[in-house]
Amino acid sequence: MISFIKKIVRKIIRILSTFILKILFIELKITSGKNLNAVGLPIIDKAKGSSITIGNNLVICSKDFSNPLGLNHKTIIRTIDENSKIKIGNDVGISGASICASNDIYIGDNVMLGANVQISDTDFHAIKPLNRRHNRNKEDVQTKSIMIENNVWIGANSIILKGVKIGENSIIGAGSIVTNNVPANSIAAGNPAKIIKTIV
Repeated sequence: MISFIKKIVRKIIRILSTFILKILFIELKITSGKNLNAVGLPIIDKAKGSSITIGNNLVICSKDFSNPLGLNHKTIIRTIDENSKIKIGNDVGISGASICASNDIYIGDNVMLGANVQISDTDFHAIKPLNRRHNRNKEDVQTKSIMIENNVWIGANSIILKGVKIGENSIIGAGSIVTNNVPANSIAAGNPAKIIKTIV
């Protein structure tokens, strides 16, 4: 009986979350495709003059029960500067990930973002120490576009840093910190992530 009630409650959460998220996308002028599916409400923040584009069949999970590993927080999709861009392709699954763009983040089709993945194209703060906490000068705060190509799987708790390109079909092992490009058809893992295998 308890199991049946859980299933009903989770189905209601999914239906309500999806409905509310569709309204939020309209309000924020976010372009999204068909068959959006949300489990819990993500945090969506779109800076003035920026753009967020989402393809068909997005599954976006923000409830702890939506992923076997659990989630540290809701999914976050955020642009922080004017002209920032986030583009997410078709058939993408996101579980409690943070995607934050100052510049440009592209995520291709059939990409899986495991629990609590972080993707950010900016350092957020200046490297030089003088007034680091308050320095928002774009010349001092480094940013560089991120590209994640089709059919990439990024394992739980991985961090993808600015300027990285991950090639088609590649896998990033759980808990990795990716600081350099990963070629197509590769498995990379570690801190910093290194190529450990080629996918044949």
